[in-house]
Amino acid sequence: MPEIRIVSRSEIGARARNEDYLQHGELTGGWFAVLSDGAGGHRDGAVAADLVVRMAAHELSIRFPDPDQTAAALAQIVHAANDALNRHQQGMQGRERMHATLVVLWIDAARQQAAWSHVGDSRLYLLRHGRVAFVTRDDSVVQTMLDAGLIDEAQARHHARRNQLIAAMGAEEPIEPHLSEADFDVHDGDAFLLCSDGWYDPLEAADIEDTLAGARSALDWLDRMRAIVQQRERKNQDNYSAIAVWIGNPAEITRIGPPP
Repeated sequence: MPEIRIVSRSEIGARARNEDYLQHGELTGGWFAVLSDGAGGHRDGAVAADLVVRMAAHELSIRFPDPDQTAAALAQIVHAANDALNRHQQGMQGRERMHATLVVLWIDAARQQAAWSHVGDSRLYLLRHGRVAFVTRDDSVVQTMLDAGLIDEAQARHHARRNQLIAAMGAEEPIEPHLSEADFDVHDGDAFLLCSDGWYDPLEAADIEDTLAGARSALDWLDRMRAIVQQRERKNQDNYSAIAVWIGNPAEITRIGPPP
């Protein structure tokens, strides 16, 4: 397995406090990254994000390694985190309830494969040969409008309802976590980016790719993206957080280019 490096950044933006929370590291048999964004406008979003991340990380530590089906196990982990949040707010209704997003990545060392799961609009990007090869689909009103052809990408970036979710951790309705269709091989030079909407909203796909090409390290990649977010910072800039996962040296692979 190529060397795995995982680093993170979390910034408060223009908000009074940071309601994003994240964890990452190495467990027996592999590596994990977990990120959550406490849903804006709801009470105790920071508590919700902290709770679901800590619960997901705990479940990863006791369920892994070597599950029969990694994606199915990740779904169980997301459900366990959601159940923990709902137990914490038992009896609360409406805007009293705490909500959060959640995105989880697991990389299995022995099989050199990865799997992911998510709820809400925090994202996971996979970059391969320096290009965005995959990005998760948001549980949001704007994503639904995009899928229906009612708006385009440019309109979506500035739409008034861009932060309105249709699914979140802690909601009264049952959740249906998105899952990778199957465990997939990771390649030397792959890079993963897990991030909250405050991180990706100001960025174009080209920004994510260009900063990777020029980066000296995983942390430098995050710092280059963070500089762009700060340059384009909006008046009410949300908290913005990200985890970078490097398999080998993606920046070097990007400079060399894809194989013929």
